[in-house]
Amino acid sequence: MNEILAWLKDLAPWEILLISLGAAFCLQFLLTRVLLRLARRTHTDMDDEILRSLRLPLFLTLVFFGIALALRRFDPPLKAGLLSFSNSVWVTLGAMVWTRAGLRIGDLVLDALARKADRYKFIEARSLPLFGILHRVLMWGGALYIVLLAWDVNITAWLASAGIVGIAVGFAAKDTLANLFAGIFILTDAPYKIGDFILLGSGERGRVTEIGIRSTRILTRDDIEVTIPNNVIANTKIVNETGGPHEKRRVRVTVGVAYGSDVDQVRTVLKETADSCDLLGRQPSPRIRFRELGDSALIFQVMAWIDQPVLRGRAVDQLNTALYKRLADEGIEIPFPQRVVTLKRE
Repeated sequence: MNEILAWLKDLAPWEILLISLGAAFCLQFLLTRVLLRLARRTHTDMDDEILRSLRLPLFLTLVFFGIALALRRFDPPLKAGLLSFSNSVWVTLGAMVWTRAGLRIGDLVLDALARKADRYKFIEARSLPLFGILHRVLMWGGALYIVLLAWDVNITAWLASAGIVGIAVGFAAKDTLANLFAGIFILTDAPYKIGDFILLGSGERGRVTEIGIRSTRILTRDDIEVTIPNNVIANTKIVNETGGPHEKRRVRVTVGVAYGSDVDQVRTVLKETADSCDLLGRQPSPRIRFRELGDSALIFQVMAWIDQPVLRGRAVDQLNTALYKRLADEGIEIPFPQRVVTLKRE
């Protein structure tokens, strides 16, 4: 390395510039003619795109380095201020070029990881925007730090001021920050997604229409949109009614018949009635259970599946109506609680 530096010191500025340009074009040839051809033989296009994204930054880096080194070889030498200014310019341009390439490569990697959600659970399509924002913040923050160092800006005072401002903002906007971090956890943990039908421990029930960093919006069965802060959702129980392997869910209707009724007949009537309801699913088929010998009735339960949670109210209404009519037609009594009151005379 020392021999190379000593050899460069003996070269004229125009020779250094020509060598840097030649090295840049040779590297371009290597990337285009050799590495890209090898990358095309792989099963993925990500390596091809990464190499294409690196061509311009590598080429310009060698050119900028050659120009900066050539400026040092002028005779008589350039003034120190002008030389420092030129170095700052090349570093700034290089930081901008590499930041642009880093953003492009980062997006490619995140997209590839999101497509393999079965292996990388922490990155999915719904959490991809969050990681994209974090990636951009880190890249631009690093580029800004390098540029400030290149222009000899004292960042110590800036960092101290930013720390004090950050503490003040944290106290003033603690609720907003709580919602922000809760939104990040919701996006990464993904207890629900847009389109899911959820029931919160606070009582809200509806379909998720939007998941934001600060809040989540759900549309209730009354077509009323409710905006709930993410901090509230993060600290309550969430029942995702459309979660699991499918959206089907089971509904239950309890029916009481009078003592003395034919149990087998009741079971048959309940099963046929449930099968006749078009809002109830056929697979799995409705089931009938004799649950209890109650105080005033024999307690049966009809269990049936619906295809979507949003059908629960209509399906229960249809089943109750059909059961009441069919039991009346069959002459099966639906008893009401009876009490015997004995008056004692003194």
